[in-house]
Amino acid sequence: MEPHRILVISDTHGLLRPEVLRRAADCEAVLHAGDIDRPEILERLKAVAPVYAVRGNVDGKWAQSLPEELELELFGFRIYMLHNRKSRKKKLSEMDADRCGIDMVICGHSHEYKDFHDKYTGMPYLNPGSCGPKRFRLPATMMELILYPEEHRWEAVRLDCESLSCESMENTEEDGTACAKDGLPEKDLYQLVKKVMKGMQSGKSVSQMAERYRAQESLVEDICRMYATHSGIGADGIMDRLERRGL
Repeated sequence: MEPHRILVISDTHGLLRPEVLRRAADCEAVLHAGDIDRPEILERLKAVAPVYAVRGNVDGKWAQSLPEELELELFGFRIYMLHNRKSRKKKLSEMDADRCGIDMVICGHSHEYKDFHDKYTGMPYLNPGSCGPKRFRLPATMMELILYPEEHRWEAVRLDCESLSCESMENTEEDGTACAKDGLPEKDLYQLVKKVMKGMQSGKSVSQMAERYRAQESLVEDICRMYATHSGIGADGIMDRLERRGL
């Protein structure tokens, strides 16, 4: 029997990346652990797969119909979902994996990918991270949950949105370069941002910096504009804005 694949996401904050939607279409269900931000996110996901979602702390009045906590069963596995596990600490501390019948707890909120067992109760906790707008230097991630009912076994696979975006670009041959903004890996783009900021301070022109740093002039111009128009912005702030504009 083929295993069942479930997409687990959280903290989309109003952004549905193309790679998330593509992955959802290849799965049998989507679990969203909250901070959805806009109802359109769920509607677009429901168009390609069944969706189970809980309400996050930033979800407004439109999300009042969504539960704060949800217990469901998928293919023989009992799953408990909530947005912020720390907000239900007392209740979760009583959920002993060997006695309560819950196979795993799915949560979000922190924007950090985590897959661990509670050292006291043995309960597995799965946090897919955030696949919405990037937060500081945290990567955009989601999770694929693979269920094996016959063995009552499961595994969680981390999915990095940036890597999936690269694969899509290579497969469709829309761009002959590597991934990230204008073909630069993220670490190289970060270094370019810092160089351009320093170049602006010393009075270099866009064309001079583009030639010196071997970068596309349009990208250098974007960085210069952000640096000039946002007082006090640093390299991390510019990277966040480039990420959002490049989606």
